[in-house]
Amino acid sequence: MGDTNAEVPQPPIITWATRLRDTEPQLPKSGQAQSTFYRNLEEVLDVRRSSGSYYSIVQNAWQVSDAVDFCSGDILSLGRSDVRRAEFLAELARCPDFSTGSGGVRLMDGNYTYLEQAEQEIASFHGAEAGLLVGSAFEANVAVWTAVPRLGDVVVYDSLVHASTHEGIKQSLAIEKFEFPHNDVEGFRRVLAEVFESQGLVRQGKRSVLVAVESIYSMDGDVCPLQDLVDVAYEVSNGYGNIQFVVDEAHSVGVIGPKGAGLVCELGLQEEIAIVVHSYGKALGATGAIILGNKVIKGALANFAKSVIYTTSPSFPFVAAIKSGYTLLKSGHTEEAQERIQNLARLFFELITSHPAWPIAKEKGLLRVPLVDGWEERPFLSHIIPILTRPKYTYWLYFHLLAQSFSVFPVEHPVVPLGQGRLRVIMHSSNNEEQVRRFVKEIFSWVGEMLDIENKVTSNAVSHAANNVYAWMRRENLTGYGLP
Repeated sequence: MGDTNAEVPQPPIITWATRLRDTEPQLPKSGQAQSTFYRNLEEVLDVRRSSGSYYSIVQNAWQVSDAVDFCSGDILSLGRSDVRRAEFLAELARCPDFSTGSGGVRLMDGNYTYLEQAEQEIASFHGAEAGLLVGSAFEANVAVWTAVPRLGDVVVYDSLVHASTHEGIKQSLAIEKFEFPHNDVEGFRRVLAEVFESQGLVRQGKRSVLVAVESIYSMDGDVCPLQDLVDVAYEVSNGYGNIQFVVDEAHSVGVIGPKGAGLVCELGLQEEIAIVVHSYGKALGATGAIILGNKVIKGALANFAKSVIYTTSPSFPFVAAIKSGYTLLKSGHTEEAQERIQNLARLFFELITSHPAWPIAKEKGLLRVPLVDGWEERPFLSHIIPILTRPKYTYWLYFHLLAQSFSVFPVEHPVVPLGQGRLRVIMHSSNNEEQVRRFVKEIFSWVGEMLDIENKVTSNAVSHAANNVYAWMRRENLTGYGLP
């Protein structure tokens, strides 16, 4: 007999094989042996598995192979850089007697001079009066929304704000919450008008409206029309100043703005925005986040944010990793990386829109790149680029790109709305033009294959890469991901 592995191809990357195996329902195999507690958990996990939305904690393709990284959050490629590592070690060396622990909660024994100095330096860099470092951007957003809104205040939020913002808003004291259509300035105006009409205390200037937006939206990659929203808020508030913004800059710090200071600084709106959240697990090559505002905001967080009050403060190594990242930003070291990302994004859009197959791919719904529209007129481009196809083809395109050693990430419901699954592509400063050219070439190679299938030029019913994966899945008795 021949080699079975040669006859039935394996998935191109072993971590993807792990993801596929993890989608196999578990209750039929383990239901009898498990207690009620674990069986009930397994039951809801099986619902996720059957819908194709189950997530496994595994390394990604670029981490275990030579696949090109078009998916990680290490946007400036600092996390794996010798310069970044050296600056962190130098920061540690400047304070050789540092403590490895935090010493306690911030309001008791966890405060220390180095932490206070780092917060003030970061705040000054972003043009803010004060800052508060916390463990993560999720923690930061929950802290803001549970501490700042007061009874009678109203929350207005963009429909695509992050899950952490939704979680914080859900726990806030604000009873009235209004959603406005994503990045829709006139929709925002209509919602504010509704708020002022229905909420007497807001109309009288006795209560406030807090607006939640993001500078760059994580799954759509589009940039908030922040200046326009601020202008509308000023018009509607009749001079009371009771419409204030909270801007989550998780995806813009280090990437846009002067020396990577973010969208608020790029637009010169430091005096107009009440609260800004910056996070460090992406471009800065660290972890954690900071909440920026004035001293009143910091006082509110220290007194009303349970996630600040009842947790240990950031340790010295944690803060040093952040502070050393800012040393590189302030020195201008990352400006070349910022520009390289812009150049790669421009090249991607040029190659996509100039390809002979782009019109037919777009017309037939085989390829949709929402950020293509108007890209040449934008002052700067996002590093996050979603690529959509027909819902049943999302994983076929993903399989094709993975087989060609490109690591992107497929995103499906419930992370994005049902039927709006996409491949999330992220440009990094460590990527190069040749990689982008090959990437676009392979996208259109897949488009050509799909056109042949749909036009009956070939007898194949699925794409070549998908067929290979499905053959392996059948051998493993797996289902899902479009398997016929």
